[in-house]
Amino acid sequence: MPASSRRTNAVAAWRGLILAGTALTLAACQSSGGGNQVIDPRAGSAVNIQSLTTVVEANPQDPTAYNIRGTAHGQAGDNRAALEDFNTAIQLNPRYYQAYANRALVYRRMGDLNSALNDYNSALSINPSYDVALIGRGNLFRLNNNYGRALQDFNTAISIDSSDARAFHNRGLIYQAQGQHQRAIEDFATAIGLGPNNPEPYNGRGVSYLALNDTGVALDDFNQALQLDRQYAEAWANRGLALETQGERNKARAAYSRALTIDPGMQSAKDGIRRLDSGKPPLRGT
Repeated sequence: MPASSRRTNAVAAWRGLILAGTALTLAACQSSGGGNQVIDPRAGSAVNIQSLTTVVEANPQDPTAYNIRGTAHGQAGDNRAALEDFNTAIQLNPRYYQAYANRALVYRRMGDLNSALNDYNSALSINPSYDVALIGRGNLFRLNNNYGRALQDFNTAISIDSSDARAFHNRGLIYQAQGQHQRAIEDFATAIGLGPNNPEPYNGRGVSYLALNDTGVALDDFNQALQLDRQYAEAWANRGLALETQGERNKARAAYSRALTIDPGMQSAKDGIRRLDSGKPPLRGT
């Protein structure tokens, strides 16, 4: 390819990903996760990474170039390369709070929660109003069952940007874990209104409706989640539980089986099939 064409592709890649330089999200949002995907999946393609490498080589002292390429590596699942780029971005600009938050998310995906927490704290020490870091840190607290600290971060994120669906969804998960299902339903509904194409708030709301024994409405939410994502194993398992509760044993078995086809390790689906095989009554609520 001529050098001029490579430069053209590199500029196009740069423009297409410039917004991604502010926040990397790696499909981390599940009922046990949180955060909506904001980077074009094409960002992690080999062609795009090659184009971004051309940008980095042309701008070796620009931390933004490394941060953006790091987001692409992260999208491609290459944690090592992503960390290298975020490390370089931070070395070039120690106050680059977006790069700290991006690196934190990679650390979280690698299971290094202490390093992730340190990076979120660094990002927030530079910019206390950075909602991406507040939501990310809140999720770490939530995963450690530190619900009080998690709520503080989500509430702060909402006060900064009341249009951020992730904050409402994640706060809803906290309320759900605390058994405050009506409050959880309200937050999931707000998240749905702000991001109607995200299946996870539908699934979350369905879980709370099921806990309140409103099985029909719960089933509607699980069905809506599956319309948006047919590979959503957790929603299939939850749909199975709702159908099992209604006495639709054959349909419930089919839903549990579909969940296990997608995620063979899903314990709730295994438990559902075991109950159906044993004739035991279904579990109610969460």
